[in-house]
Amino acid sequence: MLYFSKGSPDTDLSNDDLRNALVSVLDQIGPKKRVLVLPPDFTRFHSRAGALTCMTHHYYGDALVDVMPALGTHVPMPAEQLDKMFPGLPHSLIRPHRWRHDVVTVGTVPAEFVSDVTDGIYTHAWPAQMNKLVWEGGHDLILSIGQVVPHEVIGMANYNKNVFVGTGGVKGINESHFIGAAYGMERMMGRADTPLRRILNYAQDEFCQHLPLLYVLTVVGPAEDGSLVTRGLYIGDDHHTFEKACELSVAVNFNQLDEEPTKMVVYLDPEEFHSTWLGNKAIYRTRMAIADEGELVILAPEVKIFGEDPEIDRLIRKFGYRTTPEVMQFVDDNEDLAANLSAAAHLIHGSSEERFKVTYCPGHLTREEIEGVGYEYAELDEMTKRYDPEVLKDGWNTMPDGERIFYISNPALGLWAAKSRLK
Repeated sequence: MLYFSKGSPDTDLSNDDLRNALVSVLDQIGPKKRVLVLPPDFTRFHSRAGALTCMTHHYYGDALVDVMPALGTHVPMPAEQLDKMFPGLPHSLIRPHRWRHDVVTVGTVPAEFVSDVTDGIYTHAWPAQMNKLVWEGGHDLILSIGQVVPHEVIGMANYNKNVFVGTGGVKGINESHFIGAAYGMERMMGRADTPLRRILNYAQDEFCQHLPLLYVLTVVGPAEDGSLVTRGLYIGDDHHTFEKACELSVAVNFNQLDEEPTKMVVYLDPEEFHSTWLGNKAIYRTRMAIADEGELVILAPEVKIFGEDPEIDRLIRKFGYRTTPEVMQFVDDNEDLAANLSAAAHLIHGSSEERFKVTYCPGHLTREEIEGVGYEYAELDEMTKRYDPEVLKDGWNTMPDGERIFYISNPALGLWAAKSRLK
């Protein structure tokens, strides 16, 4: 059921608007005694999920007993991130998601179904996994909050991905990422109906009907002055709720360019991006825009590691961001990579497939480290002086020497594609 639906490319929902909408729905569903909230982590700081989580806490008080950021494979949020994203929320309510340990397999999507929806690209059954607290916590409301935006693994982020991946386990996360990578990012990004989404929908429909899941989905986009505004809010417990949010997100977050930039410059906010695991959204979200033999320059002042998980970091350093055929061969030949298919998927996602050049400008990784994984390296200070984030505007910019570039201040907020490539 879709309880609340409001949004358009011109809508600007204030915090009061969000609060009034949320309260109206919570009033409709009646009193609850034991509530769990699943917001995203700090990598979705701009989602408005933090504010909505705090509003939920204000509404339910002591009945809100657990808040579990849907970390997936990300590291737990430190205190300063919790305070910034969830101001006033007691840290005693936060439950860390340990994806390698605290999970249960709740059902298995049949191999025949997986093979059918992936056109035979992946032919194994998929385990639907989630944190034990979600499955066994005895809650009478599980509120999954987050932002719908184009996504490299599943087409459009959030909805039941927040449950099965955000609070998922090793096997479910590994195989879901690999399914998306093997099927192909360009075939999925910006689409609500994708093979992996069908798999997750199957798992939700077949295994989770008894769970009191309610989804609170936002769509966030830029205003004319570059500030971020909430363009839509959708609250419900079914696929239609997600599909409505996707329709708006495509209109708000999918940027179609009339020409292919030969140089794109992407800035990674130092508060949000500390690893290439996260920072490579700069590659995922621009790969359908940049011209053949073009260059992507990534300004990454706080990038200091490759993978946030130590084992994945080791695998990225070992194998590097190579072409898809190379990575697939690595999987066949190496047990450690075959046992961590999300890492293999990430290597594919982060590859330019030798079609364009990726120049990383990290604040804390060396030339040897960057070049060791297959990227070009440039000094951050030097490149920041030339491409100053304080001066550049999102979109096309002409430099003093006449160079024309396309600049993106936050790759997590959209998807960019040249119309010629969409054809």
